[in-house]
Amino acid sequence: MDQPSEVQTPIETDVAIIGAGPAGLFSVFELGLLDLKAHLVDILDRPGGQCTELYPEKPIYDIPALPIVTGQELTERLMEQIKPFSPTFHFGEMANALERLSDGRWKLSTDAGTQIIARVIVIAAGGGSFMPKRPPVPGIETYEGTSVHYAVRKMETFRCKNVLIAGGGDSALDWTLNLAPIAKSLTLVHHRDGFRAAQHSVNQMRELVEQRKINFHVASVKALHGEGGKLSGVTLSGHDKSEWHLEADALLPFFGLTMKLGPIADFGINLHENLIPVDTTRFESETPGIFAIGDIITYPGKLKLILSGFHEAALMAQAAFHICRPNEKLRFQYTTSSSSLQKKLGVS
Repeated sequence: MDQPSEVQTPIETDVAIIGAGPAGLFSVFELGLLDLKAHLVDILDRPGGQCTELYPEKPIYDIPALPIVTGQELTERLMEQIKPFSPTFHFGEMANALERLSDGRWKLSTDAGTQIIARVIVIAAGGGSFMPKRPPVPGIETYEGTSVHYAVRKMETFRCKNVLIAGGGDSALDWTLNLAPIAKSLTLVHHRDGFRAAQHSVNQMRELVEQRKINFHVASVKALHGEGGKLSGVTLSGHDKSEWHLEADALLPFFGLTMKLGPIADFGINLHENLIPVDTTRFESETPGIFAIGDIITYPGKLKLILSGFHEAALMAQAAFHICRPNEKLRFQYTTSSSSLQKKLGVS
């Protein structure tokens, strides 16, 4: 994993949400109706969680009022719905530490050095964090964070570098196209001459190869070479078992993601079989101020459905209000009849 960057000035907000899948996104809407601001942290580089990462084009049939919708379409609709509340997203970051401050608030830290101070923490991380799959290359751990990166946090990191990208999905192709103009050299390797990426991205990549602006090899990374965690080159192996050396300063392996509970397991929250038990009147964990919704929670009768996550988000927001605004009275309102809510939504 990438090394943490320099710790930044802490951000203060009402609610910090871990996970930007459907439940996390709808939480922004429910919290926004109550004038509660939210920051969202997600290890992925875009919103949607499993919907966009695992089945962006797979039809979903059980979302109320939408007879059929893809994971990507549902995410886009949710993003449009929460736009009036201007949430702040911290993509490509993993929540890796949580501590309670002396004033009762929480400080959530990420592996990118971001610190968010909030009165309420909402864990909406699905089955956990999507973690990058480490390629089976001996000694790769030595170079992680210095020369081997599983995500691109700052493009400038790769300026004037000899960059090697391994993979055949959207991430591999997207970063091939984005880094080609600033890298000293860029090589893409994939184990076959076929891709799981958008066709227009593949076409653009092939055009760059024809123009000799980048290189493409049907090959795999067999060995890494360098000293002190700094990569100097790699050994590539072709489909015909031939091997050759390639100069490289940085390796970006995009071999997909796997689901793990990750650092959440170390947050001091009571877990039951890697799930968070909650009170179903508030969807609060046994730790006051830490709420959880979606597939990561357990309670009698729990159904792992997106629509269940929406219900859980609504009740969570009502309970979170009393923690964030202890001196204010909560007045329940309907969006259909409340002029103040409609004004917040920009539809009045």
